[in-house]
Amino acid sequence: MNIIKLNAIASTNDFLKELSAKQIVQNLTTVVAENQLNGKGQRGATWNSEDGKNLTFSVFLNGNTIKTTSLYLINIIVPISIQEVLKRYNFNTIAIKWPNDILSGNKKIGGILIENAIKSDGTVQTIIGVGLNVNQFYFENLPQAASLAMIMNREFDKEILLKNILDQLMINLNRIGDASYFWEKYNDLLFKKDIPMVFSNALNEKFMGIIKGVSENGKLLLLLEDDAIKEYDIKEIKMHY
Repeated sequence: MNIIKLNAIASTNDFLKELSAKQIVQNLTTVVAENQLNGKGQRGATWNSEDGKNLTFSVFLNGNTIKTTSLYLINIIVPISIQEVLKRYNFNTIAIKWPNDILSGNKKIGGILIENAIKSDGTVQTIIGVGLNVNQFYFENLPQAASLAMIMNREFDKEILLKNILDQLMINLNRIGDASYFWEKYNDLLFKKDIPMVFSNALNEKFMGIIKGVSENGKLLLLLEDDAIKEYDIKEIKMHY
C-alpha cells in the first residue's frame, strides 16, 4: 500500500482526484494530512480539525476493483471497518449515524465522504475520505463533537490507529462479495434504530419516524405514524437528536 504523508493540504480527496487526473495511481494509495485546510463532509459541510491532532486521510480505489452494482457497499464497509478497529480499543458504544457518521454514544467522532467517478470506459474510480477525531480535546461551537482521547481520557498513537484501519479496510474490501454480512452488520449498528425520533424534511417540517434500516440504494427506511414505510435520500431528511 502506497501512503503519501503531507503536512498541510486543502483536501485529501481533492489531492487524490488531481493526482489521478495526471497519472496512474496505485490501488489503495492513501493520502494522510496532518492539517487539512478545507476538508469536506456530507451536505457540503466543512470538516474542521486541529492541526496534528486527528486522522484525516483518503484512500483511492481504482475501477478494476469495484463493480457499479457494489458501489453502495463501500459506504457500508468503511464505517464497519472503523467500528471493528475501535472495538479493539474498548469502544463498545460505536454506532453509525446514517449515512456514514461515526458516533460514540451521542457524540460524533468521525465522518466519511465517499466520491465516485464513472470513467469513459465504464469503470468506477472511488475516493474514500475519512476524518476521525483522535487527540483533539476542544471543539469550538460543536457541542455534539468528541474525540477518542476525550472519551477514553488518554491520547492515541495515530500511526498505529491508521495502520489498523487500513488493514481492516483491506480485509473487508476483499470480502465485498459477501454483501449480506455487511448489510446485516450495518443495520445492526445504525444509530437510533427502532427508536421513535424527530425528523425534518426539506421544507423544515418536523415529523416522527422510526428508523427500520437502509435500502440497497442507500436510502433511509422510516416507519411513519401512519404505519407506512418510506424511503428518504440524504438531501430529503434530517434527524434531530
